[in-house]
Parts: sequence; structure tokens; C-alpha cells
Amino acid sequence: MKKLVVLAIMLLCFSGVYAQVAHNVEMADVLRGSGKIYVVVTTIAIVFVGLAIYLFSIDRRLTKIEKED
Repeated sequence: MKKLVVLAIMLLCFSGVYAQVAHNVEMADVLRGSGKIYVVVTTIAIVFVGLAIYLFSIDRRLTKIEKED
């Protein structure tokens, strides 16, 4: 029963993704045409790398605090 519920939820999530494929995004085409899409992708990558570094540093601090006790 639990597997069936998880399967139904996953199928509903994928149907939402397929519903968005039919639309053309003009903003993405304009950014890609002018070369600015690379700036957007680079900015997003920098933000994610910054978050990952921050999370790893928090994990190190917590591990150190746990070992002290």
C-alpha cells in the first residue's frame, strides 16, 4: 500500500513537469541569443557552491562540538 502511494505521488510530479514542456520561454531565448545566459548560469553556480561550502563548514563545526562532549 505504501509503495502504491509513493508511486502515485511520483507520477503526479512527473505529469506536472510534462505540462510545462509545451511552452516556449521567450526570456530564455533572448538571454541565450545575447550570450547573457552564461552569466545567469555562472551566478547560480556560484550561489550553490557558496551554499555547499557554508553547509560543509557548519557540519565540521557541529562535528567538532559533538566530539568535545
